Amino acid sequence: MRYGIYVVPAAIVLTLGSLACKPPKTAEQIKADTQRAFNEGYQAFKDGKPRATNPYVTNKEEPYMAQGWNDGWDKAKADQEAADKAAADKAAADAKAAADAKAAADRAAAEEAARKAAEAVKETVHMAAAKALMNIHFDFDKSDIKENDRPTLQHIADFMKAFPEAKVEIAGNCDERGTNEYNLALGNKRAAAALAYLKTLGVDEARFTTISYGKEKPLCTEANEACWSQNRRDEFKLK
Repeated sequence: MRYGIYVVPAAIVLTLGSLACKPPKTAEQIKADTQRAFNEGYQAFKDGKPRATNPYVTNKEEPYMAQGWNDGWDKAKADQEAADKAAADKAAADAKAAADAKAAADRAAAEEAARKAAEAVKETVHMAAAKALMNIHFDFDKSDIKENDRPTLQHIADFMKAFPEAKVEIAGNCDERGTNEYNLALGNKRAAAALAYLKTLGVDEARFTTISYGKEKPLCTEANEACWSQNRRDEFKLK
């Protein structure tokens, strides 16, 4: 009986002695434990646990465990913040790209609408010009505006007033008789006469240009008065 009583204290002593003499952890063990604590801290943040719940703060013998846990928690938080920022930046970039794309599409649509409108106006101007810009004719060796051509010039003036953007070239022409030099000068007089008359009808002369072709561009090439009378003309062309 006395042996049993003796043995028990001896066993306790041996156990305490073994604990007191426990060898220190190696660097590899400390590294592994720290990594484990780091992983636990990282997961704790993801699980929604606050930083103050670090279970190793009371472990004074292994402070690296508490530090590893905190480092893991902080890293998880930093990763989450970076991910949130990246998501926000992407959302902002996507929104900007969408806004830019819409603006570009709206601009393209507006430009296309403007182009079509301009084409429609241009077509309207050309159709009106085809009706209004008729030739006027002159007597032999004359540049005076004939009475029966004044309505034609009035129609031209009305057209110019209806379409303020329109510009017209007045081309003076002659029949084949006479020298080139003479007919070029006469063609200039005929174009100038039409321009002067249109000015009296209230059209700005800056909207016209004049040119003489002399006898270079005949409409008819027969040597008779019926043909020559067609060639003695002013032509009005939309520019």
